[in-house]
Amino acid sequence: MRILVVEDDQQTGEILKENLEAESYAVDLEQDGAKGLYRAKTNDYDFIILDNILPNKEGSEICQELRYSGKMMPIMMLTVQDEINRKVGALNIGADDYLTKPYSYAEFSARVRALLRRPKQVEGMRLAVDDLILDKEKGIVSRAGREIYLTGKEFALLEYLMKNHGRLVTRGMILEHVWDNNGDLFSNTIETHILRLRRKIDLRNKRRLIHTVPGRGYRISLDP
Repeated sequence: MRILVVEDDQQTGEILKENLEAESYAVDLEQDGAKGLYRAKTNDYDFIILDNILPNKEGSEICQELRYSGKMMPIMMLTVQDEINRKVGALNIGADDYLTKPYSYAEFSARVRALLRRPKQVEGMRLAVDDLILDKEKGIVSRAGREIYLTGKEFALLEYLMKNHGRLVTRGMILEHVWDNNGDLFSNTIETHILRLRRKIDLRNKRRLIHTVPGRGYRISLDP
């Protein structure tokens, strides 16, 4: 999952980025409202977190412009302003949630997870392909009942593949959703992570699940 955080307070933004990355999200951080809007329009983010008071363009304006442009990813507003009219206004222009500072990170994280579940409720917190199980809530991956240790990035990559079970995902799509804005389209980092996943998941005497589609990308499925 790739998240954009637009927060003008550098320390607050860095803390959010660090904590979200610890949960295996890929996070881009922007401090300027206008630049944040540009990033949100030009990248395919899964979730956006907006401070309301930003230089050059307020969070509410960003939210409204994104909705007008057809962007439907979940958006959470963060602000020190707790007036009910502002909260109602933010929700009316398309925000999915509104959290007032100061807040506990535990509550913030729970709200992010809830909003990410909302568009595809049938998906739930547990993904399965054959006997490969990924439990997003517990952060556990297992195959045939045997738990498999994955790094944070390997977990995020496997989650993205499993969410697109049976569908082709290109290198560009993987970079867009699993890596942050610093991902290098021309490096072999994706191939390296795919290789590591295969070594851990494609157990001896077990069907191969991660397939390469030459010149196009990857697919996780029971069939080649």
